[in-house]
Parts: sequence; C-alpha cells; structure tokens
Amino acid sequence: MRITPMNKNHINGVYEIEKDCFAIPWSKRAFEQELDNKLAIYVVAEEEGQILGYGGMWHIVTEGHITNIAVHRSHRRKGIGDAIIKSLLEIGKQKEMIGLTLEVRKSNEAAQALYRNNGFIIEGIRPEYYEDNKEDALIMWRYLIDKADIVV
Repeated sequence: MRITPMNKNHINGVYEIEKDCFAIPWSKRAFEQELDNKLAIYVVAEEEGQILGYGGMWHIVTEGHITNIAVHRSHRRKGIGDAIIKSLLEIGKQKEMIGLTLEVRKSNEAAQALYRNNGFIIEGIRPEYYEDNKEDALIMWRYLIDKADIVV
C-alpha cells in the first residue's frame, strides 16, 4: 500500500468510498472541485490500482483543517486510516502548520480512538453539527508546535 497525492484518476474510487462511509456523501463534483481548490490537499491510499482510502485537508493560513478521512469497509483495521493521518500530519509539518483540526461525530468512537492515537485532543464541541441527525461534533486538534508558542 502506498499513500499518494489524489488526482482526477482517483475520483471514482474515492467517490465509491465516500458513498459507502458517510450518511451525507460528497458528490463526485465536490471532489473534482477540491482538486482545483488551491487550499485543498488530498491523498489516497492505494494498492495495485485500487483505492483503499483517502483523506484531505484545507491549508488555511497556519492551520490544516481535515475535511475527510475514509477507508473502505473491507479494508478497515489494517492501518490504512493511520497511514493517511500520518501522511497529512507530515504534510502539515512540511508546510509549517501550527496544527491540524477536525470535527468528528460524538458517537464515532472508532474514529476518535484513531485520532487520539495520533495525538489529537478534544478542544470543543459543535452542537447539532451534523445535518442528518443533529448530532454534536467533537472538535479535535493535533498541535505540531508547542501550544505555548502560538501567538494569538
């Protein structure tokens, strides 16, 4: 398995995973637009031409905002999500981001565990964040520099 930058040839595979994983999936067009978005950074996990998972973030000023991370159901628990997160963290370090943030469903304990294992901590809650069921989102951060060094 290898992690590579996402390109237009990956869109169909990414979209299939998106539909499989999310109650409100992004459209193919949304991913196509992300490839043209100068703020967006997306990677895919692939093996023998098959997309196993993907992840993306927006680089906004000094921060990375993770927009999506998903792994096909048949390839979960194989370290793919972990590899995608580590890739995004490495990109964040290369681009000198202060940290990466994301929102995760309060009920998604598996994702929260994955993020905690990669150094993310809960910093807040977005009440009724998810449109489909009004579930709260936890705001998680992984700082890439010492929090005390952040100038506000």
